[in-house]
Amino acid sequence: MQNRIYLDNAATTPLDPEVLDAMIPVMRDLYGNPSSTHGHGRKVKALMEEARGSIAKMLNCQPSEIFFTSGGTEADNLALRSAVMYKGIKNIITSPIEHHAVLHTAEELHKAGQAEMHLVKLTADGHVDLNHLQELLNTLPNCMVSLMHANNEIGNMLNVEAVGEMAHHAGALFHCDTVQTIGHFPFDLNKGHIDYLAAAAHKFNGPKGVGFIYMNKAHRLPPQITGGAQEREVRGGTENVYGIIGMAKALEICYRDMEKKRSHISGLKKQMMEMLENEIPGITFNGDCKGNSLYTVLSVSFPASEAGNMLLFNLDIAGISASGGSACSSGSNKGSHVIGAINPDTDRTTVRFSFGKFNTEEDIIATVEKLKTWYPAAVQA
Repeated sequence: MQNRIYLDNAATTPLDPEVLDAMIPVMRDLYGNPSSTHGHGRKVKALMEEARGSIAKMLNCQPSEIFFTSGGTEADNLALRSAVMYKGIKNIITSPIEHHAVLHTAEELHKAGQAEMHLVKLTADGHVDLNHLQELLNTLPNCMVSLMHANNEIGNMLNVEAVGEMAHHAGALFHCDTVQTIGHFPFDLNKGHIDYLAAAAHKFNGPKGVGFIYMNKAHRLPPQITGGAQEREVRGGTENVYGIIGMAKALEICYRDMEKKRSHISGLKKQMMEMLENEIPGITFNGDCKGNSLYTVLSVSFPASEAGNMLLFNLDIAGISASGGSACSSGSNKGSHVIGAINPDTDRTTVRFSFGKFNTEEDIIATVEKLKTWYPAAVQA
């Protein structure tokens, strides 16, 4: 696998060596249960709380507002389900391009008659229509807005502060899936725009199987996973201590290197866009990729051709890992619900290339050179 080119960082990122170094001593030597009151348990508990405090400090919130989960999906489910069951939420406003962790949860609550689901309209380039959002907020009582900070397939970014202010002015709660943006942008949760925030470590070069939910202290939720008193009775089950230590270290590295990483990855995205436009006539990009867009994601639609039917397969055979949509549903035969929402009549093949700090200019050049063999300019001219 060493010679493969990995351009699927929106699905998951490689574990940072510094993170592994932080995890190994804990995995090897510190095996106590953090809920145990003896010395072995207390030592592990102290490390876990130190990690919680580190994460809270970087996000400018209280450690008591951070609750560890198995990842972003669990955090999204906890926010929506508990808000409906215990906070009196009767209406959920979301968008047709949210992650399925939000969409499917809202759909289930709707089908069960526990809450009504309302989809906010999108603009032509795939952004949330804030005017329509305001219209919905004006008419719907007992409401939660659940919108992601950056779309995982096309990269469009949401104005979180504006949405939070709109929601709160209407008396609504605001849940934001920040799985694609934590570690890439600074957050100041003390400003109060967000009530619930979901994150997953493996999206910012941390370990898989661990994440967290931020809950504003004014809107703490009861558990969805019960059984023990862990996480201050919000999330039962013995904590993934090794993962938590790794997650805190990964986020620390992100904040330390944030500007350097952003500059590097933004350059790679720009390089690929320019090369594709120059080398493959008829190429188009999905979403607002040259505007308010996440710098790690580039969604590309290729001209209709026989090559398109096997494009992802051929990229894989050529040693290039990319995605046709969200990795969480990549085993499905259904097309991308995001592309379907913004361009339902397209006959083009869409590939999501997503970049990370370990990618190089050589990766981009090699990928475009390979794509050119399937889309020669003479054929497209």
